[in-house]
Amino acid sequence: MSLELTYFGHSAFQIRSGKHVLLIDPFLNDNPLCNTMAQDVDPTAILLTHGHGDHVGDTLEIARRTNCLVIANFEISNWLQAQGVKHVHSMHLGGEHEFEFGKVKLTLAHHGSQLPDGSYGGNPAGLLLKLEDRVIYHAGDTALFLDMQLIADENLDLAILPIGDNYTMGPADSVRAIDFLRAPTVIPCHYNTWPVIAQDARKWAEMVRAETESEPVVLNSGDVWTLQ
Repeated sequence: MSLELTYFGHSAFQIRSGKHVLLIDPFLNDNPLCNTMAQDVDPTAILLTHGHGDHVGDTLEIARRTNCLVIANFEISNWLQAQGVKHVHSMHLGGEHEFEFGKVKLTLAHHGSQLPDGSYGGNPAGLLLKLEDRVIYHAGDTALFLDMQLIADENLDLAILPIGDNYTMGPADSVRAIDFLRAPTVIPCHYNTWPVIAQDARKWAEMVRAETESEPVVLNSGDVWTLQ
C-alpha cells in the first residue's frame, strides 16, 4: 500500500496510511509557510519530536477537538495531560511501540526541548515510523551525528531531514547525514520559515544528487507526495 505525505512547511507533515492519518509536529496556525489551519486537520494520531513551539504547534487545539492519540516523550506527554489532553502515549529514546497504524521508535536527536511555557520538555527525538511495509525516518531538529549510520540499518525508504542551519544541521551536514542513512529518497524540512534559516533547496538537491546515492524530493507547503 502506498503512503501519502502532505507537507505543511517547516517540519510539519501529514502521513495518510490506509484509514490512519498521522500528523507530525503540527505547527500550522502561526506557520508563515502554511495555508492549512489547525481546524482543517483531523488526524488519528499526532507525533511530536520535541517541545519547542514551532513543533508542538497546535497540538493542544487539535487534540482537544479530535481526541486523537498524541505520541511524545515522557515529559511532553505529562505536560499535555496537565493541559487537558486525555489520549496520550508516552515513550522515550530507543523505545519502540506497536500501534494500530504501525510501529514508532524514538531515535536520538541533538537539540533542545523546552516547552512553550518554559517547562522542561525532556530529550528531543527523531521518529522512526514503520508503516505498512515502509520505513520513514523524520529526524526532527538535530545536528549531524555519527549514529545515523545505525539508523540506516533499519533499511529506510524515506528520510526527512532539516537543512535550515543555525538551529539544526545545514545543507552540507545534511548531505553527510544522507550518506550515512542510505535512504533512497530524502525530503528537506525546517528551512525558509524565517530569514535566519533561509536556504536554496534546489541547490541542496543538486548537492544530494552529486554527492550521494539518494534522490531528493523538494516539496512546497501544501504539496502532496506518494511513497510507493
